[in-house]
Amino acid sequence: MPRIAIIGAAHPHVDYVLDELTRADRADFVLVGVQDSDRAVAEHHAARFGVPAYDRADDLLAEGVDIAVIAGVYGARGSDVVAALRAGAHVLADKPLCTTLDELDEIEAVAAEVGRTVNLLLEKRGYPETLAALDVVRAGELGDIVGITSSGPHKLNRDQRPAWFFDRAQYGGILTDLSVHDLDAALLFAPADEGVVRGAVSAPLGGAEGFTRYGAATLTTPNTVVSAEVSWLTPQASDVHGDYRLRLIGTRGTAEIFWARGRVEVTTEDRATRDLDLPPGLRPAEEALDAFAAGRTPAVGTRDSLAATRLALLAQESADRDGAALPWSRLSD
Repeated sequence: MPRIAIIGAAHPHVDYVLDELTRADRADFVLVGVQDSDRAVAEHHAARFGVPAYDRADDLLAEGVDIAVIAGVYGARGSDVVAALRAGAHVLADKPLCTTLDELDEIEAVAAEVGRTVNLLLEKRGYPETLAALDVVRAGELGDIVGITSSGPHKLNRDQRPAWFFDRAQYGGILTDLSVHDLDAALLFAPADEGVVRGAVSAPLGGAEGFTRYGAATLTTPNTVVSAEVSWLTPQASDVHGDYRLRLIGTRGTAEIFWARGRVEVTTEDRATRDLDLPPGLRPAEEALDAFAAGRTPAVGTRDSLAATRLALLAQESADRDGAALPWSRLSD
């Protein structure tokens, strides 16, 4: 049975995996233990499963781990991923995978060296709206996808955020954190292996040096122009945490994905505007754990995980360099 360890549990997304492990059909996994630099956090999650809590990642990894779930403080994730890979574990990580390009380069090199996979939890891929829109795109109804625009606003809920979240060295920046989902979605709808990335940020938060609440990333590939805006500016009175949207512009039609509203609207040269029927979706960690149980690589494997992360990190670096145009390529992956 695959042995799973939680290496870092500071972010609530750790429950994507822990909730899966409570399901009756997940009895073929063994949770070995939970580690976090905050002992109280580790003990909280460990008590739920009756497993040990650990202070140090190395001590837990030494117990023999097949899959390491990385969901700790963002700034610690890069080193945790490398440690897990070197311990012989596959990695299943919350985003962001890491917070610097140097860390990403090391992760890529170590993963290749040890022959283990790095798998990012990009849950928007499994949303019913994404799956429905993907069917339309792959059927050719929209023609060639030439433009993609997305909006990813979030409520900040400042009083509920830990102090590390507002420390740039530990957080990594808004584009590092939030743009990865929609940049990955762009590559899903309009595959590409190279392009030029730019980023910009605004709306600094008072009392939190280096923390900005609005950002935009653009990716220009040989065939598609992508624009992804993200923010911590959803009004507190909104009925949703974030009114996430994505628009696909094709040579024969358009599709509007309203993730928060459970709707996809399609208009083509041949058919009037219609709402798509939505298929069942996937829980955030469902496909990855199914893959591990079957002995195969999850759908979001190393290549896609590195690509989405690199795009987000390049966008953040561009913003830090006043919008410098930075080349991106995964041809050597």
